[in-house]
Amino acid sequence: MKVLFVTSEAYPFARVGGLSDVSYSLPKALRKIGVDVRVMMPKYGEIPNNYKNKMKHLKNFNVPVGWRNQYCGIEYIEYDGIPFYLIDNEYYFKRHGYYGYYDDGERFAFFSRAIPESIYYLDDFIPDIIHCNDWHTGIVPVLLKAHYRNSPVHSKIKTVFTIHNLKYQGIFGRQVIGDLLSLSDEYYDEQKLKYYDGISFMKGGIIYSDKVTTVSKSYADEIKSPFYGEGLHGLLQGIGNKLVGIVNGIDYEMYNPKTDKAIYNNYEIDSINEKLKNKIELQRELKLNIDFDIPLLGIVTRLTGQKGIDLITAVIEDILKLDVQIAVLGTGEKYFEDIFRYYSRIYPSRFSANIYFSDSMARKIYAASDMFLMPSLFEPCGISQLIAQRYGSLPIVRETGGLKDTVKPYNRYTGEGNGFSFANYNAHDMLNVIKYALDIFRDKGTWTKIIRQAMKKDSSWDSSALEYKNLYDNV
Repeated sequence: MKVLFVTSEAYPFARVGGLSDVSYSLPKALRKIGVDVRVMMPKYGEIPNNYKNKMKHLKNFNVPVGWRNQYCGIEYIEYDGIPFYLIDNEYYFKRHGYYGYYDDGERFAFFSRAIPESIYYLDDFIPDIIHCNDWHTGIVPVLLKAHYRNSPVHSKIKTVFTIHNLKYQGIFGRQVIGDLLSLSDEYYDEQKLKYYDGISFMKGGIIYSDKVTTVSKSYADEIKSPFYGEGLHGLLQGIGNKLVGIVNGIDYEMYNPKTDKAIYNNYEIDSINEKLKNKIELQRELKLNIDFDIPLLGIVTRLTGQKGIDLITAVIEDILKLDVQIAVLGTGEKYFEDIFRYYSRIYPSRFSANIYFSDSMARKIYAASDMFLMPSLFEPCGISQLIAQRYGSLPIVRETGGLKDTVKPYNRYTGEGNGFSFANYNAHDMLNVIKYALDIFRDKGTWTKIIRQAMKKDSSWDSSALEYKNLYDNV
């Protein structure tokens, strides 16, 4: 089985969100079970030079982007046993950052057309499946069927399309159909690419791919409803078994408190007490009161409404009255950033607002915190709660999407559970669950038992990779 995994970002070359981790760790897990997966992504200007200098130029050719013929180079590098092909065009990709440009439609139309074109030049690698991810590559299945159906190189290739976040659809003007994609006006149709007055790359991926997956079973059900469906719920209801939910995992080598060099003190499930040293050192670094008995609540996230930050700010005074410490890491909407900065000035010994992002600081917070707050409005899967469990920080989440699938709320009567959760999107429901968790926290024996249950939970890619392999075998 040969799979070309196409993505707009992948660790360690380009990292914006959870897609980057998935684009590295899922291919890695699949290769371990015998699937020849290779990753293809843009060669961004911000890829570190230590990687660029190791890349080997394979081929270059021209790619049609509507009436344009654009240069395309293929660079190759192997990282951690995974072959990566990087699509090179400096006009489109040698820029600051990765997304958010006025011509993103053209940039990713080029990338999407470069993917099938590159297959002519990959020598011994003709994929059985092209696995596309999110809107940036959603148009690939459309182009394959429109422009390559008579090509003997492409005719047997199947496509899988994974929705990581339905909210971001790649919506562009009608003119993109002909001007960038070289498609006829017949594609501007409700049964094809039309989305209100424009077109949706995401919709193209859903309709034209052979299988559609999303990143948790609950999210696969949720997106069939108007609230979560972003205007595509009717389409998703109508594709039946073509839509499959497979929960994300995390890379257990990358996220391992026993070996993680970013944290202050290493530990594992049989030495949970060593975790406390991380708490003391983080309190010292963030200038919080040094006290291993006070519960430390970690928040590592984008500061946006989707992540439930409005719930936190609505009751932040009430939370701080509970005798807790809070460590926040992330950037986002200025309104939320300003509120967190304000409380860090008012309560400097108990509230630390770190309005930036750092992977090493994130790991320190996972390792040091007792609880990890993640009250998302919607969450296709979420990786942070899985990392928190791996590091023995008990997640407090809203029951939505992957959070519902991966966090089993603690039941004090049965002793089962690996975190805490609430159902309604309501700040006081969240506050009550925080109070419940704090009440359990006071019983150190019980708390340690729940930590052990969280750390024992298998959130690796092993079982999900097998599900993907089975999916590939049956496309």
